Amino acid sequence: MLKDTNFHSILPPEFYQQPTLVLAKSLLGCLLVKETSEGIASGFIVETEAYMGPEDRAAHSFGNRRTKRTEVMFGKSGMIYTYVMHTHTLVNVVSGGLDKPEAILIRAVEPYSGLELMHERRGLADFRKLTNGPGKLSKALGITMADYGQPFTKPPLYLATGKKPEHISSGPRIGISNSGEAKDYPWRFWVTDNPFISR
Repeated sequence: MLKDTNFHSILPPEFYQQPTLVLAKSLLGCLLVKETSEGIASGFIVETEAYMGPEDRAAHSFGNRRTKRTEVMFGKSGMIYTYVMHTHTLVNVVSGGLDKPEAILIRAVEPYSGLELMHERRGLADFRKLTNGPGKLSKALGITMADYGQPFTKPPLYLATGKKPEHISSGPRIGISNSGEAKDYPWRFWVTDNPFISR
């Protein structure tokens, strides 16, 4: 990875206008930041998964399924889509544009700031296990269902410039074995050899 500049500006709305599969790769290296009353915690995104909407059997919006939960996916790109799975909050970036309900799951981040806060929230001493999974990173950063439907372009939860990955790998997505042929699509992307990817 490139050297971190220590200056991170919030990514503009235009950044999210990229096609979903391109955006899923562009998110790698970006800084995910959450501000709370306890402090600020952040991490560089090192793993993402793209979900390609109505035609993708693994997507929540498969078949244009529109529910209270998926409603935000039908809105503009760059919004926050959070949902709860097995008591864990998972965070996604809405993509695809209006009425094209696509999204990108943030699967793992490399811790950057607020490490004490992350250790406290996760009750863990092992630095490498703080944020190496979608539920883990949400807990460590303090991301909750209250973030649902907000834009990623302003606090308390936002994305900022980070570091550019030297190499990106791709492969099948994880945990979607019941989604037919969609389980084999190579729509998971990660920073090659990064120690914080989920597996």
